[in-house]
Amino acid sequence: EGRRIGAHIINKWPENALKAVTKDQLPADQWVHVAFVYDGSRKAAGLKVYVNGQLKPLNIAADSLTETIRTNVPLKIGQRHTSSPLSGASIEDVRIYGRTLAASETSSLASAALLASVQAAAPEARKPADVESLFTWWLANLDETAKELVARREELTRERNDIQARSAVTHVMQERDTAPIAFVLNRGEYDQRLDQVGPDTPELLPPFPDDLPRNRLGLAQWLMRPENPLTARVTVNRFWQEVFGQGLVRTAGDFGVSGELPSHPNLLDWLAIEFRDSGWDMKQFYKLLLTSATYRQSAATTPEKLEKDGENRLLSRGPRFRMDAEMVRDYALAASGLLSPKIGGPSVKPYQPPGVWEAVAMIGSNTRDYVQDTGESLYRRSMYTFWKRSAPPASMEIFNAPNREHCTVVRERTNTPLQALVTLNDPQFVEAARELATRAIRAAGPSFEHRLSHIAMRLLARELTAEELSIIKESVTKLESHYAAHLEEAKQLIDVGDKPADATLPAAELAAWTMTVNELMNLDEVLNK
Repeated sequence: EGRRIGAHIINKWPENALKAVTKDQLPADQWVHVAFVYDGSRKAAGLKVYVNGQLKPLNIAADSLTETIRTNVPLKIGQRHTSSPLSGASIEDVRIYGRTLAASETSSLASAALLASVQAAAPEARKPADVESLFTWWLANLDETAKELVARREELTRERNDIQARSAVTHVMQERDTAPIAFVLNRGEYDQRLDQVGPDTPELLPPFPDDLPRNRLGLAQWLMRPENPLTARVTVNRFWQEVFGQGLVRTAGDFGVSGELPSHPNLLDWLAIEFRDSGWDMKQFYKLLLTSATYRQSAATTPEKLEKDGENRLLSRGPRFRMDAEMVRDYALAASGLLSPKIGGPSVKPYQPPGVWEAVAMIGSNTRDYVQDTGESLYRRSMYTFWKRSAPPASMEIFNAPNREHCTVVRERTNTPLQALVTLNDPQFVEAARELATRAIRAAGPSFEHRLSHIAMRLLARELTAEELSIIKESVTKLESHYAAHLEEAKQLIDVGDKPADATLPAAELAAWTMTVNELMNLDEVLNK
């Protein structure tokens, strides 16, 4: 082993034992403080070797201990059981502790041993390195100012690490120093190279300026130049799709020859120029779309419109389509007053059925178990929801949110019974219904009409018709009678969710109005744009 030092922890050699040896050799011709620390885990990972207070890397020669090390063989230091005694070295001041020592304790022991050896030597015989080590030990253990500064540094380091742990990690690539090499391949055969080619843009698009670097930065600058028509056109088409349900170019991910032509080419061009000239201001552009006469049209249709414009490609009526998954959840939270206005921060884990993560997680994975958040984190906007690709949030997936395995330019929209079960029974929606019912009861008092007016304005942004009021009043009456006769059911209903129900309101009354709001939250008019 040379001047390397190690330990054997044995039940029976070699099939039931640990053996670890330092990778580095000990310094020659000087006293060295060595500390072995073993935590009793029967694993090589539980064995540590410190040299002069510094933890040393180990080579693990055996890691198969499974039984006790209480044997008849005596403990030997500096010798095997019956052979190989230590030669050319001395051992002094052997200590055995009945517990696992911390790293700071081994460092203090090493420094104390060094202190004793330095003090024992004559001043002229003291080595500068030993004196420096002694001074370092004094700063760490005796100097109060140094200890305060070290403690402050550790506190700041922990704070920095906590901030980094909460922040998203962005991987940034670095440009190569050498230009990339590419060749035209003969019929695509990788081993049949023809002409060497360099990076350039398609000839049908504006040329790549000579003053731009031919790298990713130059490409980004070229994409945003005024003479490049595609960037702004593709972007505004996707914004239009978000608001109207389908783009002016319906194949939003394909503006090529295999894609559809725009339904309104002049409008698309005008929107692209308007967006570009505004300084690429997304907020201003969305405001332009949402305040337009086209968007503010009624979604009601007529036989004539259905015959001439069945798919609304001519924009003969306002858009009508089911909202995306995130919008469905956020709208329920916003209408109830639960939605958190907080911006930014780490991802959150709202309500989710039990066992979703556990069904697909690997043993030892840090996302094996789903631990639901509490408080404000339950009501953050859906964009902050923690997303596990192998097990996406169940309620989002049911409403056609993509699983993020690949880029999705156009989402599917389906209409299934599972979606109704989510908005009727999911704790997030039941809790939101109870909170909106609570707000209505508090704001409107005992008046049935005023309560419904408050709820309708929050959910529908309009007053209810006389016919609708009649139907809802009958439903409320039945629900109040039911919950008055089944008080335990009422208490179970209003107890759904992390936020406690208002204890000052009668349970049966609050339960009846909770179910009423829950019914109204499931109207097509609420779930559709």
